[in-house]
Amino acid sequence: MVGISGYTVRPEARQKPKISSFLHARYEKIEALEPDLILAFSDLQADITTDLVKRGYPVFTFNQRSVAGILQMIRVLGGIVGVADKAEALVQQFERGLDDIRASAATLPRRPKVFFEEWYDPLISGIRWVEELVEIAGGDPIFPELNKAGLARDRIVTSEQIIARAPEVIIGSWCGKPVRAEKIAARPGWSDVPAVRNGHIYEVKSTYILQPGPAALTEGVRRLHDVIRHAVASR
Repeated sequence: MVGISGYTVRPEARQKPKISSFLHARYEKIEALEPDLILAFSDLQADITTDLVKRGYPVFTFNQRSVAGILQMIRVLGGIVGVADKAEALVQQFERGLDDIRASAATLPRRPKVFFEEWYDPLISGIRWVEELVEIAGGDPIFPELNKAGLARDRIVTSEQIIARAPEVIIGSWCGKPVRAEKIAARPGWSDVPAVRNGHIYEVKSTYILQPGPAALTEGVRRLHDVIRHAVASR
């Protein structure tokens, strides 16, 4: 690995040169690194990847939106770089970890209703892999019908909808911004929402849960489980 995006947070990778943000690339820095392969993620990077292909670079763009998609992405990447066996072993390691979380969640006395707030203005419910991880961690997402909506604009919800579905736990993860529980609690009409009334508003940082890769399948889901377990125990 010779270069990273500005959103890379793993300490072992942060020493590498930063050559892009999520939506913009520094082409002169990429050229200086002489990469053999460029990896991208999401349809939102289509303009960047098109420019890179026109400049003659080999580019592979992933677009995973589910837990299964994340695991398949690892398999595909392993095949591309010639370590398919290592990739499969890593996938199995992640699957065992998820099974451990499922087993722990199964011991909870109940499954609380959870609203995962991906953004606050407009209000956006969690993307598919997040909602799947909430379920693995022991909660029931309050907007299951939005599970397969890949675009953020298709997951916009109203304050009235959230109030009506009465979440018992609210988990915020605002990309690049700290979650303010007092701001959530002060929203008009939210005082009787069970999660607000009982003080069950939490944050899971976006670096752990909103990037569809290993962090979400390990630290992210563990933090979701800790939050849900705490909320259930302190009811």
